[in-house]
Amino acid sequence: MEMGKSFDLRGRKATRKVRVGNIFLGGDSPVVVQSMTNTDTRNVGETVAQIRKLEEAGCQLVRVAVPDREAALAIGEIKKEIGIPLAADIHFDHRLAILSIESGADKIRINPGNLEGCDRIRQVVKAAKERRAAIRIGVNSGSVKKSIIEKYGGISPEGMVESALEYVGIFEDLDFKDIVISVKASSVPQTIASYRLLSQKTTYPLHVGVTEAGTLFSGTVKSCVGIGCLLAEGIGDTIRVSLTGDPVEEVRVGIEILKSLGLWDKGVELVSCPTCGRCRIDLIEIANKVEERLKSVDKRIKVAVMGCGVNGPGEAREADIGVAGGKGEALLFKKGKIIRKIPEDRIVEELLAEIERM
Repeated sequence: MEMGKSFDLRGRKATRKVRVGNIFLGGDSPVVVQSMTNTDTRNVGETVAQIRKLEEAGCQLVRVAVPDREAALAIGEIKKEIGIPLAADIHFDHRLAILSIESGADKIRINPGNLEGCDRIRQVVKAAKERRAAIRIGVNSGSVKKSIIEKYGGISPEGMVESALEYVGIFEDLDFKDIVISVKASSVPQTIASYRLLSQKTTYPLHVGVTEAGTLFSGTVKSCVGIGCLLAEGIGDTIRVSLTGDPVEEVRVGIEILKSLGLWDKGVELVSCPTCGRCRIDLIEIANKVEERLKSVDKRIKVAVMGCGVNGPGEAREADIGVAGGKGEALLFKKGKIIRKIPEDRIVEELLAEIERM
């Protein structure tokens, strides 16, 4: 196996650089946010429409389910209509993996244990080599080989990592190294432990996420804890937040995780206070309106929406621009310096107008 524990200057572990379409995972590339469609892949129009919404939200790599031959063939049509790389999610049938690659998939996700046999894996690798497609070896807590489960007395981080690296060894024997690895679990502690161990044992790029995290609220919390913890330790080259709901929300959460760690240098960063008894304006509504309007603003600035005119400008001193509430009004400030007062019913519009002029 490729080994290594070196870290780059930003604190991320140095990993092998793998090309996926027009982007790279690992190496000196930024952490990539990805998602997965929940449309019927065979419905090209519906799938393309969802992918375009994901692109608008900031998604950089999208995955589609490939349950049959028709879905695999649809990849070719979908690829013509989108601007980000496309990955195909395959289970059990190696022929669908090969057909997806031939249809233009930039990357495929497989659990080699579901393909039953080295010869089938060899055929998939051959197709990936010919078309320069990457392969993610995805091992979930629910898909570890029975022999490994018995060896460790149940599902364990050690077993998940051993299973993944066993497959890596097979791929390396076939002289294939355009590999990405994931070892997801629905348990946050198990996910963290598995990726920590895997990171010690390989330098292939890691796809990080908490599988089957849950609904928008609970799934966001679990994903932020699991993914955020690992990224803070320098582990992870691409992330997917798995939520039961609109995949656009997965992208939004993923981007916010990266922003909070200083790993996303695009768009506006919004900070707002939790409010307290000193607040005399409807700060919650104002903050929500500002956040919604800033989604489409592509400026690398920090915006603060604070509830108190006493502490607001000082606490948000590092913000490029912001407002701090008073009684029925707010102070507009830039870099901590007060510029003027704004009446409450004009706060959102005037703040956004100032941002537009910056």
